[in-house]
Amino acid sequence: MEDEPLEDKDQPAEEAPEQHQKNPHAAALAALGASKGGKARAANLSPEQRQEIAQRAAAARWSKEPILRAICGSPDRPLRIGDIEIPCYVLEDGRRVLSQRGLQTGIGMSHGGGRVGEERMAAFVASLGSKGLSVNELAARIARPILFQPMSGGRSAFGYEATVLPDICDLVLEARRLGVLGGQRDHLARQCEILVRGFARVGIIALVDEATGYQDVRARDALAVILERFISKELRPWVRTFPPEFYKEMFRLRGWEYSETTTARPGVVGKLTDNLIYKRLAPGVREELRRLTPKDAKGRFKTRLFQRLTENTGHPKLRELVASTTSLMVISDNWDQFMAFQDRAHPEYGKTMLLPGVPTGPSRRSERTVDAAQASDSEHKPSLPSSRPVDSEQQQPLE
Repeated sequence: MEDEPLEDKDQPAEEAPEQHQKNPHAAALAALGASKGGKARAANLSPEQRQEIAQRAAAARWSKEPILRAICGSPDRPLRIGDIEIPCYVLEDGRRVLSQRGLQTGIGMSHGGGRVGEERMAAFVASLGSKGLSVNELAARIARPILFQPMSGGRSAFGYEATVLPDICDLVLEARRLGVLGGQRDHLARQCEILVRGFARVGIIALVDEATGYQDVRARDALAVILERFISKELRPWVRTFPPEFYKEMFRLRGWEYSETTTARPGVVGKLTDNLIYKRLAPGVREELRRLTPKDAKGRFKTRLFQRLTENTGHPKLRELVASTTSLMVISDNWDQFMAFQDRAHPEYGKTMLLPGVPTGPSRRSERTVDAAQASDSEHKPSLPSSRPVDSEQQQPLE
């Protein structure tokens, strides 16, 4: 479905003030036939070129604001509700719009573009207002269609904010309920019922985002903001970040012997720390930290992940999460109880949590503790898992 072109209405040329007399040189050129040049040029233009010129002129008259550009959406990706299809777009200022012609056909009206479409919609809304329905706000929005440039370029188009559609549907259905819609408009009410059922379950904004693909752009934009707040462009100096109590409580709940005389700990401790802290810090932060942190020839991180957290947001949030996690360990009697507390207080980003009452079972328990492959066969074996120890503060970057 093509978007509607702007329609240019003929306007009378402004008359020159009487005090301005014709330039004698221009009059001489006109006598020689120069005045026929404009008509001759117009006669040589193709219909498409004439339409393009008229469209630019109309756009200049209709809007004093810059024409907004669509960043998502195309005619071949319409909003579909049942058998109804309405072209939809997301503009560069974030507004979701439905094409003017698409909105009209969507509710069952004959379509028209430009001023014709606006006038038809405005007349329809005004006719319902004359029968006692409140239409002032809606009428004002209808009277100001949004001029925008589709992503494909070419002709500009008119549209309305997507939230206008449910408002029109509500108005039509209320008019029918009051018996003032008119029998010749019953088909409009039937179309509006279909639309209302379609977007009553999911908001109209979400429907437009899904149809245009803007939901992916929106997610990327939101993630970019989070990463900018949490991750520093410069490597920060190393400072002790994970207190001894964090590891002491972890070892207690795992049934391992804790030594205060060394910071050398098995690699599984780093994996547990990754699960308890970095996977729960903020969306996308763990992945970006791992991407930015260089590795040595053996695949080990050269610096600690937390050294790339920002001073104002990232590092304070990490310390806050470590402190809260440590407190949950202190009040827990065993590892499973602690993990239940941790999952409830600090759920892992990107992971669907279990509903209360769902048994964990062996497979669930291995997912939650993350280290089944590294740990011994018994989850609560008193001794440490057999693996090459590393210095958790100096060599283990996850901590």
